[in-house]
Amino acid sequence: MTTSTPRSPLGGLLGLVGFVLVVGGASGLLHEWFGWIRFMGFTRFLIPSGYEVLGYVVMIALGTAACVGAGARRPA
Repeated sequence: MTTSTPRSPLGGLLGLVGFVLVVGGASGLLHEWFGWIRFMGFTRFLIPSGYEVLGYVVMIALGTAACVGAGARRPA
């Protein structure tokens, strides 16, 4: 029998934000490179005009960091 520590609501919110950033950044990169339909179109309002590829890469990096931070546990 395993015991798990309860997840904090802030960790869940941070995981959700990280997921949205990663998926939105990947969707934006696919749109910029291949012209596919945007999956999460609202992310284009977060990126300055002319810096789309760099902005989407930064979104993916920040989303990954948020997901890792959400999964981190405080040492006992």
